[in-house]
Amino acid sequence: MKRLSNIIVAAAVSFMLTGCGIYNKYEQKVQAPADAFGTSQDIERATGDTSIAQMSWREFFTDPQLQQLIEQVLANNTDLNSARIAVEKSQAALTAAKLAYLPALSFSPQGALSSFDKSAAVKTYDLPLQLSMDLDVFGSITNKKRAAKAVLLQAQMQQDVVRANLISVTAQQYFLLQVLDRQLDILTQTDSLWNKSLETEQALWENGKAYSTAVNQMEASYLDVKTQIVNTRRHILAVENAICKLLAVTPQHISRAKWGSSPLHHAEAQGDAAQQFDTKFLHLGVPASMLENRPDIRMANHAMEEAFYNTAAARSAFFPSITLGGSVGWTNSAGGVVVDPGKLLLNAFAQLTQPIFARGKLIANKKIAKLTEEDLQKKYVQMVINAGNQVNEAMADCMAAREKHGYYYRQVEVLHEAYLGTHELMDNGKASYIEVLRAQESLLDAQLGSAMNMYDAAEAVIALYIALGGGTK
Repeated sequence: MKRLSNIIVAAAVSFMLTGCGIYNKYEQKVQAPADAFGTSQDIERATGDTSIAQMSWREFFTDPQLQQLIEQVLANNTDLNSARIAVEKSQAALTAAKLAYLPALSFSPQGALSSFDKSAAVKTYDLPLQLSMDLDVFGSITNKKRAAKAVLLQAQMQQDVVRANLISVTAQQYFLLQVLDRQLDILTQTDSLWNKSLETEQALWENGKAYSTAVNQMEASYLDVKTQIVNTRRHILAVENAICKLLAVTPQHISRAKWGSSPLHHAEAQGDAAQQFDTKFLHLGVPASMLENRPDIRMANHAMEEAFYNTAAARSAFFPSITLGGSVGWTNSAGGVVVDPGKLLLNAFAQLTQPIFARGKLIANKKIAKLTEEDLQKKYVQMVINAGNQVNEAMADCMAAREKHGYYYRQVEVLHEAYLGTHELMDNGKASYIEVLRAQESLLDAQLGSAMNMYDAAEAVIALYIALGGGTK
């Protein structure tokens, strides 16, 4: 009968502890929006069973020089090194939390020299090994250990976030260098052509077939190209310096291939710039895979997990704490009697501490923990919404760049023909310098715009890759 009553009491205590939630394991209950990508038909058509996010960055970026640059950034970058150190700190904290189940052992020798009423001094000493152990009856140690593990997982996800961002920024800066090189080539060629136009106009002026104002305007336009060349070279230097900061090295030249020499993320793009950002080649995957791939969303989930266990630990603080302790060693002071040599001392105790009134601290801690949980749950949903928005925006940018690419291509063709024809008419005295000036300026703007649109497209594809959770492999 007594045994049955003990079983009933044990079951009742277990049920009570489970009901209080101090031993429950974390389960994600926050539902993410089902239409995280949005409802665009183009996005739905681009969605497939597999995702580009599952590609490693070496598969996604096929340019050997870019791959080498990314490897150097990941090896040297200070922010990524700090994220790695944060992971190691969290691992140390988790190890300490796991060892909290074990007893603490310490050696604390003591000695005293005493004399009463000028009597001979008496020497006493204790040489004990002291042991103490907290019993995790009410889940305090367990919940702290689980919270420490969640912190470690957050640190690991943060490291992945930093890693993906570095890959993204490095690739974008690399492609920007390539496009700036392309624009510099365009400006250099234009400089040569416009110089010939200026010489032609000067020859016409010298022969009385043109006005000085025409020469002046031609020269002003020519000098504007010179200015753009200087600005472009300065921009190239600024981008190289930005990459050097990522590399944690002093300013230096960044080696790169020419634009279009390597496809961005699929073999079909070789030889056709438009295909690099054609949405039919951009496989997004289902929204669930995005949530699994993105390290920031997983980090937000682990933050909710940490808050859950912190709340459980705050509940555990209302229950008693039980400590077992003892000591063993040698002493020459046994019960106030000094003996020599010393004798073996054994001591054991058990202590139970039940909080009764803690000036509201326990209640406040529990409330703060619950509010933190609620806050992180709302932030998680917002983060998923933001992630879907990033995917939607990147897809829209890809589609816009693809559409503009065809227009720019045709615009450059017709403006080049118009420039050649107008220049020929001017040479024969059948067109004014203003027509030539307008034709050459329009052609230059279209060429520079076409080159920058290619960069915008590459940037959009990279942004889509990262938004889907790529760059962590």
